[in-house]
Amino acid sequence: MCGRFTLVTNLEKWKERFQIEVIPFEMEPRYNIAPGQLVPAIIADRGKRRIGQLKWGLVPSWAADEKSSYKMINARCETLNEKPAFKQLFVKKRCILPADSFYEWMNSITGKQPMRIILKTGEPFAFAGLYDTWMNQKGEKVHTCTIVTTQANEIMENIHERMPVILKKQDEDLWLDREKYDQLELQSLFTPYESSEMSVYPVTTKVGSPKNDDPSCIQEVEVGSLLMD
Repeated sequence: MCGRFTLVTNLEKWKERFQIEVIPFEMEPRYNIAPGQLVPAIIADRGKRRIGQLKWGLVPSWAADEKSSYKMINARCETLNEKPAFKQLFVKKRCILPADSFYEWMNSITGKQPMRIILKTGEPFAFAGLYDTWMNQKGEKVHTCTIVTTQANEIMENIHERMPVILKKQDEDLWLDREKYDQLELQSLFTPYESSEMSVYPVTTKVGSPKNDDPSCIQEVEVGSLLMD
């Protein structure tokens, strides 16, 4: 599961990390990215990476309306090749979604406690994503996306049974190559990210509301004992 994430890394460092030369929209720090919002997404276009914005929550091109979007913020990696909404996207419409942390909620003695999960290096990373284009009744195109999820690694399994697929840097080009489709090779990328390279800490319950999007969202807080699932 992935229902919130962040992208607060210095812009120049971010552009270098993801090999992006031009960003055709305003980039501001995002401390609490939520479903239904526009998110930066990268695709491969004639051998070069290109960035744009997609609405988080997939609406398949054949959908009758946009109601599916909040049900499709995530796509289970085990069934990408089976589900009608994802099958063709897995073949031809793969993207990466840059992030530098994500949130998940853990059981505590006082209720659900949001936790922030980051790489120990603090470096940004890429979620594996799928995208599609839907046209509304006015003839307007709506570009949407979903984040692929996999089984939780050791650091995540006490918080949630699922986690987003975080691609290794050397595997990003393979995922983005829309001219090549090798199902088994692509599925090999769905291994849970190495837990020894990640860390987690509790943050304010403010992240539960997408209205809150400021530096306080990522600050560590003190909480009581957490209950392991």
